[in-house]
Amino acid sequence: MMRIALLGATGSIGASTLDVVQRHAERFRISALSAHRNVDALVALCRQWRPEIAVIADPALEGELAAGLRSAGLDTRATAGAQGLIEAAEGSHADCVVAAIVGSAGLESTLAAARAGKRLLLANKESVVMAGSLLRAALDQGGGLLLPLDSEHNAVFQCLPRERRDLADCGVRRILLTASGGPFRGRSRSELAKVTPDMACAHPNWRMGRKISVDSATLMNKGLEVIEAHFLFDAAAAAIDVVVHPQSIVHSMVEYEDGSVLAQLGNPDMRTAIAYALAWPQRIDAGVAALDLVRIARLGFEGVDRETFRCLDLAYQALASGGTAPTTLNAANEEAVAAFLEDRLPFLAIEAVIETCLERLPSASVTDLPGLLDSDLTARREAQRIIASLAE
Repeated sequence: MMRIALLGATGSIGASTLDVVQRHAERFRISALSAHRNVDALVALCRQWRPEIAVIADPALEGELAAGLRSAGLDTRATAGAQGLIEAAEGSHADCVVAAIVGSAGLESTLAAARAGKRLLLANKESVVMAGSLLRAALDQGGGLLLPLDSEHNAVFQCLPRERRDLADCGVRRILLTASGGPFRGRSRSELAKVTPDMACAHPNWRMGRKISVDSATLMNKGLEVIEAHFLFDAAAAAIDVVVHPQSIVHSMVEYEDGSVLAQLGNPDMRTAIAYALAWPQRIDAGVAALDLVRIARLGFEGVDRETFRCLDLAYQALASGGTAPTTLNAANEEAVAAFLEDRLPFLAIEAVIETCLERLPSASVTDLPGLLDSDLTARREAQRIIASLAE
């Protein structure tokens, strides 16, 4: 039985993971659960799954979590903060870690799981964007296996030969990441000037958290995925393309030198990718409805409107600069999206914050985690200054 530490249990990936696990109780057991600040939701999940460890990310809430677990009559041990997340990720109680914490907050626990040699199911793309080289080194050190949960990278993984997951000597010409186009596909910049947070979070195909929904609306989500694909598959930026596919049925494609293009198709439901990663190299029921191509009838593809949605090009720019530029890109985006969701920044200003931050903070070479975290903090402070100046 595989023992699973689920980090980010109360989010959409967490809920989908628990649904798959529940369908296969004979194969999987939840050994650790974490949440950001929702103590009641975490205690409720612990009551259902009875893990060994529960982690609340906010250290100030550790006492409340411990009290809630005691009141529920549970033996689950309460812990908190970054160290608690690391313990949940690297401890002997887990064989597999589902890294589903949103944003840079998931970085240290992701690296800990990699160093500990766990089967790492990665939904936290920011960890790869910020620290792709460090993550690859940690995986080499621990000897673990990384299986991406992003539907696009999971699809690429499925389309590559099982015995070789990078592109070298694989006959691969390029990776084609598909994008739904988000809720504003086809809109002009003038139409985007009055976009509200609720409008940006109304994705037409996927049920996601608010931050990633905004990233999808700006196409920054696709930019982060380009950087992620570079590190996951050792792919040059020139070998990674993005194509808009509004139906979200083709999750990504791999084009080979002989002209073949392999695509992974499925209904837009994250449980497919999660079930594939949990059971790999086997396949199990994910609870996802069968794909009815006759009903869908048409699969459409379009080019990306890079003039309207400029965040994708900013991501390519950061990837080309290398060093700390992707860290700066990610940090500035997180701060700008947070400001937009709090009605402190217009939608179109998100890209302006990111671009200005990249211009003001030259890329540097950083080879350790403390240096990387310092670069992240510097970028956040600069982004906050830019946001404040735009609000004046």
